[in-house]
Amino acid sequence: MFRLLILVAIQTAFLAGGQVLLKLAMAQLPKFNWSWAYFKAVATDWWLLACGISFGAATVLWLYILKHFPFSQAYPLTALGYIFGMIAAILVFGESVPFTRWIGVILIVAGCMFIMK
Repeated sequence: MFRLLILVAIQTAFLAGGQVLLKLAMAQLPKFNWSWAYFKAVATDWWLLACGISFGAATVLWLYILKHFPFSQAYPLTALGYIFGMIAAILVFGESVPFTRWIGVILIVAGCMFIMK
C-alpha cells in the first residue's frame, strides 16, 4: 500500500508540475489570435514543451498504477495534487494562502489516510 502512495504522489506531482508549467507558459505567450506568429510562438515555447513532458510522464505512470492497483484506492489518492498545487501557489507564484484553504488541505490528507487504511 505504501508503494501505491509513493507512486500516486509522484504521479500527482507530475500533474501539478505540468499545471504550473502551463500557467508559466500562458503568462508569457502573447494574446491569442489566429495568426501564424501566434501559433509559431506556441509551438516553440519551452515552457509548453516541459508541460507536455510532465503531463506525458504523469500519464505513463498513471497507466502503470491503473494496471497494478485497485482503482477504488488509486483514484481518490490523486487528491494529493491539491497539496502540490497549494505549495506551488506559494513557492512559484508567491500567492498567499488563507487559513481556511489549509484546513481544506488537512481534510484532504486525512481523507487520503482513511483511504489507505
